[in-house]
Amino acid sequence: MKIFISGIAGFLGSHLADAFIKDGHQVVGCDNLIGGELDNVPVEAEFYQYDCCFRNSMLKITKGCDLVYHTAATAYEGLSVFSPHLITQNIVTGSVSLFSAAIENKVKRIVYCSSMARYGTNNIPFKEDYTPSPQDPYGIAKVAAEDILKNLCEVHNTEYVIAVPHNIIGPRQKYDDPYRNVVSIMINLMLQNRQPFIYGDGEQKRCFSYIDDDLFCLKEMATNPDVNSQIINIGPDEEFISINNLAEKIANQLKFNLNPRYVSGRPQEVIRATCSADKARRLLNYETKTKLDDGLKKMIDFIKAKGIKKFRYHLDLEIINSKTPKTWKDKLF
Repeated sequence: MKIFISGIAGFLGSHLADAFIKDGHQVVGCDNLIGGELDNVPVEAEFYQYDCCFRNSMLKITKGCDLVYHTAATAYEGLSVFSPHLITQNIVTGSVSLFSAAIENKVKRIVYCSSMARYGTNNIPFKEDYTPSPQDPYGIAKVAAEDILKNLCEVHNTEYVIAVPHNIIGPRQKYDDPYRNVVSIMINLMLQNRQPFIYGDGEQKRCFSYIDDDLFCLKEMATNPDVNSQIINIGPDEEFISINNLAEKIANQLKFNLNPRYVSGRPQEVIRATCSADKARRLLNYETKTKLDDGLKKMIDFIKAKGIKKFRYHLDLEIINSKTPKTWKDKLF
């Protein structure tokens, strides 16, 4: 098959491209390099440095493709409260542009990577049949893109699947980005012999998903007839831990003397968030194969091998006031 992957230079997109190329498929992809690295793009892939927001470009490079995977996103949930235009333009306009082009080019199926942010303050564990209740512009934009995808595909007889990955970790994740990726941020700081910052009291709880477990599910979504028109959470519902406990686990592996710096909580952050994996187990034979400690070790090894980096404040804050986290406003990382 000929498979198109948006965000192919990013963490998730590049791993997905590698997996499909290994299976013998032809892969085409694009990335605007806001959050991606050229080094991540497989040499076998046909790469375009295009932004998904430009429909004519998407129309050209998705021509002849059988499947489209939309993994590209400015995945900055917390930042979206302070840079809403940047985040929502990418999520909504970029998604709809790609969906429109893909449907015009008669692709068989679109697999859209949404976000756990869609569930917001629902009861945990989040289940796919819950009514979305997003708490920030990022989550609201993700739900809007989902609704437009469903509408267009139903009208134009195109298959679709909405994947809901959450808190993915692993090699290639950006670790010099101060706005996202808590695991990468903490490892990078501790390797510099610097204390991590923790927002609020650190009792926010999450499950973290190692990249390989998500890839298995995403690949299955390519052709499985049972998942057409479905929303499916992918990733573990085991090892539900607090950010405080996460910092301790990382510090223990690094033999680091932990004394976190606590700062004010971020507005609209959901305190307890985890997804049920029951539907993925039923439809995709999902199984969590990488425990959190093992995933953390692999990330530590990756960052050590690549070398520590200074944090890059590469995105502008649109709204700066008393609620803006001082870690961003004062560039504390």
